[in-house]
Amino acid sequence: MDRCRKRPDSDGGASGEAEHPADKRPCTAEPSTSAAAVAGEGAGAEAVVAAAAGERACSDMDTSSSGHAGDGDGEEDGDGDGDGEGEGDDDGDGDGGSSCESDGDGSPRRCGGGGGRFQRMVAAVAAEGAEEGPLVAALTELCEALSFCGEDVGGYFPTEAAARALVRLGGGPRGAEGGVVASPDVMLLSVRAITYLCDTMPRASDAVVRHGLLPLLCSRLLAIEYLDVAEQCLQAFEKISRRQPTPCLRAGMIAAVLTFIDFFSASIQRVAVSAVANVCKKVPKDCSQFVMDSMPMLCNLLQYEDKMLCHQGVIEKVLPLINTGGLTSLSPSTCSNLIGLLAKLACNSLVAVKSLFELNAGSTISRILVTSDLSHGMPYLPLENQNNQVNEALKLANQLIPSAARDVEDTQMVHAKEKIIIDEPRFLCQFSMEILHVLIKAVNSGANSYICYGCASIVNNICYFSKPEMLQDLLKDANIPSFLAGLLSRKDHHVLFSSLKLIEILMQKLPDAYLGSFIKEGVVYAVEALLVQDDCSKSTDLSDETQQSENQPVIRNKPTCFCYAFDYPRSDAAETRICMIGKGNLFTFARHVKTSYFTAEAVNSEMGLTEILQKLKTCCAVLNDSADKSLNQDNLQNEEHLTNILSEVMMELHGGETMTTFEFLESGLVKSLSNYLSNGKFLQTEGNPNDYNTEHVLAVLKRFQSFAHISFSRMEQHWGDMLLTLLVRKLQNALTSLDNFPVIMSHNFKPRNTISDIPTRHSTITPCIRVRFKKDEDQINLSNYNNVVNVEISSSLHTIEEFLWPKICTDTSNQKAESSSNAVASEKKYSEDDLQKRDFTPESSPTREGDISGNQNLSVEPGSDKGPSSSGAVQQETSASDHTAQPKLLFSLKGKNLDQSITLYQSILQDQINAGSDIILDNQFWRIVHDVTYRTVNPKVDYSLKNSSCATTSANDSKAGFTWQALPFFSSLLLGKLPCKLDRSSPSYDILFMLKILEGLNRYSFHLVSDERNHTFVHGGITNLDDLKADVSLVPQQEFASAKLTDKLEQQLHDPLVLRSRCLPLWCTELMSACPFLFSFEARWKYFQLTAFGSLTPQHGNMMDTSGSGIIIERVPSFSRKKFKVDRDNILASAAKVMQSHAWGNALLEVEYKEEVGTGLGPTMEFYTLISHEFQKSGLGMWRGDIPCETGPDIAHGGSGFVVAPNGLFPKPWSIHVDCSSFSEVDKQFHLLGQVVAKAIKDSRILDIPFSKAFYKLILGQELNLYDIHSFDPELAMTLMEFKAVAARRKYLESSSSGDCKSTSDLSYRGCKIEDLAIVFALPGYPEYVLSPESSLKNVNADNLEQYVSFVVDATVRTGIARQLEAFKSGFNEVFPLSTLQVFSEDELERLLCGEQDTWDFTKLVDHIKFDHGYTSSSPPVINLLEIVQEFGCNQRRAFLQFITGSPRLPPGGLAALNPKLTVVRKHNSNEADDDLPSVMTCANYLKLPPYSSKDKMREKLLYAITEGQGSFHLS
Repeated sequence: MDRCRKRPDSDGGASGEAEHPADKRPCTAEPSTSAAAVAGEGAGAEAVVAAAAGERACSDMDTSSSGHAGDGDGEEDGDGDGDGEGEGDDDGDGDGGSSCESDGDGSPRRCGGGGGRFQRMVAAVAAEGAEEGPLVAALTELCEALSFCGEDVGGYFPTEAAARALVRLGGGPRGAEGGVVASPDVMLLSVRAITYLCDTMPRASDAVVRHGLLPLLCSRLLAIEYLDVAEQCLQAFEKISRRQPTPCLRAGMIAAVLTFIDFFSASIQRVAVSAVANVCKKVPKDCSQFVMDSMPMLCNLLQYEDKMLCHQGVIEKVLPLINTGGLTSLSPSTCSNLIGLLAKLACNSLVAVKSLFELNAGSTISRILVTSDLSHGMPYLPLENQNNQVNEALKLANQLIPSAARDVEDTQMVHAKEKIIIDEPRFLCQFSMEILHVLIKAVNSGANSYICYGCASIVNNICYFSKPEMLQDLLKDANIPSFLAGLLSRKDHHVLFSSLKLIEILMQKLPDAYLGSFIKEGVVYAVEALLVQDDCSKSTDLSDETQQSENQPVIRNKPTCFCYAFDYPRSDAAETRICMIGKGNLFTFARHVKTSYFTAEAVNSEMGLTEILQKLKTCCAVLNDSADKSLNQDNLQNEEHLTNILSEVMMELHGGETMTTFEFLESGLVKSLSNYLSNGKFLQTEGNPNDYNTEHVLAVLKRFQSFAHISFSRMEQHWGDMLLTLLVRKLQNALTSLDNFPVIMSHNFKPRNTISDIPTRHSTITPCIRVRFKKDEDQINLSNYNNVVNVEISSSLHTIEEFLWPKICTDTSNQKAESSSNAVASEKKYSEDDLQKRDFTPESSPTREGDISGNQNLSVEPGSDKGPSSSGAVQQETSASDHTAQPKLLFSLKGKNLDQSITLYQSILQDQINAGSDIILDNQFWRIVHDVTYRTVNPKVDYSLKNSSCATTSANDSKAGFTWQALPFFSSLLLGKLPCKLDRSSPSYDILFMLKILEGLNRYSFHLVSDERNHTFVHGGITNLDDLKADVSLVPQQEFASAKLTDKLEQQLHDPLVLRSRCLPLWCTELMSACPFLFSFEARWKYFQLTAFGSLTPQHGNMMDTSGSGIIIERVPSFSRKKFKVDRDNILASAAKVMQSHAWGNALLEVEYKEEVGTGLGPTMEFYTLISHEFQKSGLGMWRGDIPCETGPDIAHGGSGFVVAPNGLFPKPWSIHVDCSSFSEVDKQFHLLGQVVAKAIKDSRILDIPFSKAFYKLILGQELNLYDIHSFDPELAMTLMEFKAVAARRKYLESSSSGDCKSTSDLSYRGCKIEDLAIVFALPGYPEYVLSPESSLKNVNADNLEQYVSFVVDATVRTGIARQLEAFKSGFNEVFPLSTLQVFSEDELERLLCGEQDTWDFTKLVDHIKFDHGYTSSSPPVINLLEIVQEFGCNQRRAFLQFITGSPRLPPGGLAALNPKLTVVRKHNSNEADDDLPSVMTCANYLKLPPYSSKDKMREKLLYAITEGQGSFHLS
């Protein structure tokens, strides 16, 4: 059998009018307008079908069906739902006309009275065992008879018998039951007879459907054996679908009809689309998926333009389909094709343009741009046949508002569209008001060059056609000068040219309104900078330029041109059109704009607007001149003057005149402020950290304290009024205006096998970079190695050195020793990785903040030497393989030495970024050979990263427990640089440095304000100890996050190559380690998931959705599950066994309780909840406040005693001098706690354990001090702060000239002498904890008060909890490295681990709860339930959540992030509903709620269920 073969007697190329042989005559299609008519009266889906039908109908061919010219007219009357229809024309098959059959002698006769004849023909067809010849003859006779009969034969035609026989014969070999194999002719004639029968007698459709015809027809279309049989099946479907649309839909007709539609002629294709239109008229709700799944195939039929579609209501149907949830309910490809259809129509039809304007298409386009994630758009021109919603929406907007500059072939249409806009100005006004602000916001959010050009083109077109009055009104709330300044900072010539055109339009229409603002916002400066760039490029030697370009990756094989990106070319020649921005045209036009509109006279007349810029520059010059002055007696007065200057500068932020971003940047304020605060170190490119003496630290400290005091001014007001907030916002605007962090996207990345040479020769599915290693010319002790090798992109320079050194080392003895040691180390490293089956960060993983701190950061890396190391972090890899020696080889690229701590791949990308190249990782990039030079390391030069923390550890050390140097951000201020490897010459570096200082200033504001109060008390500024209490107003962390950088990181994380390799550009990893606050919590969570576990999504998906943007996220293989049984009565012992066996593995843990049948997500979530509660029980010796109480913190805890910790749990101090057996148990418990916490984070489970903020700080590796005690024991903290202030006051008085006369009175503590307080040298609350073994230190007095405070602080937050903390870290690191959590703050870590307490209002509950199986959101029981839940108290709400989900807390993201979604269904019971109880399926978050008679009864039953129904899982 030949699949898809035309039979010899069938003409594959025949059109609808072609004459077929008598036995092959098809039941021809409806008129081409019928499908369009369906679109005019149907809804949603059939509009697309009609569009497809119209697109395929390139001519107005009209064919009749079986002689019934009126078939198409009757469709309006038929309901198409298969329910019985009326008589005559109401059947939906037309009026029928006068049907007759031939007598054989040429004279027609009526069919009436021919019942016996039909009985005979049907009997012949139904005869068992009939031979093929007589059977074909009988079928042919029946077809001829039916083709000339009217519906009046229905009274005596044996419909049931005929339907049964014809369906059996139409089934072919599988349908023939009498031992006779049906031939192709039999199948063809059987289906044709069915077609004629359903056409003549529509009610016969019910019979053939009953006898199973529909699956038979679908099978014939999905596996085409004979094309003419398939064509006849399509015609049969078209007839049957009129009366039985729903059964056809359920049988899968749409997919069957459309799968091979391209094999059929145009007339048959129209039949197919008409059939689909019939079933789409009234689609039942439960059948909508059949239509949605086939939408891409329908949209693919839209290949030709048909202006008649506009008149048939396509636009009127498609726009509402997109607006009413189409962007979320339709698939992305379907929605893109619908928008593309509108753009095609607007390109060729003026009727379409008018219709789109009248239907407010601008609102639709605006909604698409707002709901789409523009940062995930295409980085460059889309490939052929590649669409997305944003691309199609921008095309549609560019078609509605045409540009004046188009090809000659478009001139007539452009002029016609211009006339519409001019004649109907309301169209332009309404469209502009809807879309203009969205376009500006899209560009400002950091969209790529492609999107930017599309948005700028539309803004250009709007401004070009707008009259000055309307234009001024449209732009009054839009900061167009800032928008243009941002566009002019782009590198793409198309974007720059479009910006210059917009400047010209505005200067022509509104010169007086924009000249001054163009100067203030830096537009004039940007145009001048563009001309300077042109002058510099002309002076550059061409040969050097050529040589440089050869070493740079090429973005695409052809230059990227955006000129026609948003057009619909009419011919193939359009793809080869010449770019309208020729070489030099950009700079010529820029010079024209400068000389025409920004002349020296015009600019000078507006210079009054830049007085603030002049003032700022003057102040900055003063700060720069005195930045590195020492604090000797001569300069103290100068410091006061500088403080006044600083205050004056900061007050300018709150002045009456607005400071623009351009003025803020151009003044140099950020650089001057950074240099001043760092005592001149910021501008020093070279410097030894060990040279930073005490004098430098004191100078920085004094200036920082003054700056902090100024920044916190107006703290008593709202946080938005503080100067700190205003400065942060200015810095964020400045950072957004710069574009120094490009997104590097892979081009058509598909995993394919590649042979890698480094680190070892093996096959990999990620691409490799090709490298040629060259020996430095002056190296005589090394041999050449000129082979081109493939290097995995995750390979570090240390790995490359291990590969290269044995091959180039000329000292054989050294080579053997080194190679053997390297081999052992490498073997050890890889074997450990294989043994542990880790899936951690690859070698391209970012250098952690702790790793970088080895060079710059003074904070201590937590857990960096504990637990299994990350498989790729360079520093950890080095320590893991015992490489304590310096590198033996130094590598360089293009003459620049490469940093040993980053990968070669990152170095190559960074080199291209520094060179100003746009990079896309296409095939040509991977083919380029990169030359890397190697030489031996000079032993006199130290190229390693050494720890410089010794520089400042002793300076200004406070014995009372607070050191400024311990603050993470303060070390950056002392060193004058960020703890990262970003380019210090970049304009954004100054902003990042200042933002890090301000974020630290805000985060530690309580510490800083408290220390300032203490200092004021010591110097007599305040005398009342109650005034020491600090009340601070924090700036929300969201103010420090950059929306633009967050979008860029999101886009980079979604790149397929990154998802596969986890290799990110250097800026991603460095910014994440130095300034993680720049990114939103959601973006950092994705980064953490990718770098720690290798996927953007958690293992079981009960967290924030990361794939809602329409981007295809590559999923890692599903993780295995480990199921185990636990004992409810011994949870901790069960947990210890589980963690000992499975903590290190990747398998998801799944719990089943002994003697219970429930298993899955619900019991597992409750398992982690029960563990959380067990750790909080008193008597374990783990926590402060370990005092038994009669009732737990909530009803879920039961009646056991729990630790009382209103401010959160913090470890109980244990003396290092006491080593008892009880502490060994505590050590084990903290080790288990670390394992449980890490496993909960890895498996995305929620713990119900209230750690204090201070404990989260310890987990993140931060050092605690006196002021941190306030977060878990405020009373103790205030007492210690007062004692510290009194002791410092005494010391100050003794050193001053006041003498000792007042020292006694000043040292009284609230009117009582220190000695009279009878305080012993033991830890408060823990008398067994002796603070000092010295016999002289037994009672506290005035002389040792300061020492006592220091000992208490040390015992409380340092030595007393050090062993517990180490045990916790050790257990945690067995699951995954603790250092990966450092991208989060303590508040975010709590949210990640314990979820969040969501506020439930009525609207939120309705939006995020699904009501099904008998309930809707308006059902009375549902309304009662929502009201009851809103009235619940905190404990009742926790119990309600645990009853349904297994956990009393919601995941990060709240109720909206719950997965599966919380569902409420009606519970049916034979008994009275009021006697029944609610039941749940915790694995599905499924509440089965009886329809109680009243709200009170529902509350009673619900409270009983959530209180008494916990503690076991059984079948419900």
